[in-house]
Amino acid sequence: MTWIEALILGIIQGLTEFLPVSSSGHLELGAAWLNHEEENLTFSIIVHGATFLSILVVFRKDIANLIASFFRFEWNEETKFIMLLLISAVPVGIVGVFFKGNVESFFDGNVLLVGFMLLVTATLLFLTKFAPPKKGEVTLKKAILIGIAQTLAVLPGISRSGATISTALYLGVDREKATRFSFLMVLIPIFGASFLEVLDLAKDSTESQIGVLPLAVGAIGAFFAGLFACKAMLNIVKKGKIIYFSVYCLVIGLSAIIIGYFNLI
Repeated sequence: MTWIEALILGIIQGLTEFLPVSSSGHLELGAAWLNHEEENLTFSIIVHGATFLSILVVFRKDIANLIASFFRFEWNEETKFIMLLLISAVPVGIVGVFFKGNVESFFDGNVLLVGFMLLVTATLLFLTKFAPPKKGEVTLKKAILIGIAQTLAVLPGISRSGATISTALYLGVDREKATRFSFLMVLIPIFGASFLEVLDLAKDSTESQIGVLPLAVGAIGAFFAGLFACKAMLNIVKKGKIIYFSVYCLVIGLSAIIIGYFNLI
């Protein structure tokens, strides 16, 4: 992998992790386009770690407040929010731990699958137009349902932020609160997945090595793209423009289906 290819894939990861267009789906399409369909665990760890850092930067005040409240060992709104975040991570945690091999089998450069899953994402985003105009809070029941929605995003082409924010909106959660919960809840699975990947990497000494330059460039690209996308997404949801991404996912999804069906790449 050259540093230019690493930069392209890093930017794709950073942008699409937060925008409701599926980072995994775009990485699959990008890897197929660049003829890098083989997965490199080291690169995956680095760019996801960079994306993780971009969330920490954007939500540094929220995270610092949650950590401070947690160590006060008092039951308040902050500790309740932490509990809801942890509960929301349980469904995807179960899938990640017990069905990791099954999930990885979907990441084989299947452009056709990505295309159909992008159509699912487009549908989820379009239906937010009919979400109830409520301004409710995230409750225990809603956290579980949003967590279940997050498990759908293990399929390449289904957007994690699109699935979780859409579900929260369907459940009547306030737009800003839905976005904040969606972005903060991803910290747990990203950290967990990265930890498991590090363990796998430590066990597998045959893992191919990418040069330091491509890794560094990919990480920098993912970090700054993640910063931009995260801040942009907060404004997009606040203004109720998430439905516009439905059209984008529809176009890219149909294009991927055509490309995959006729083996154009």
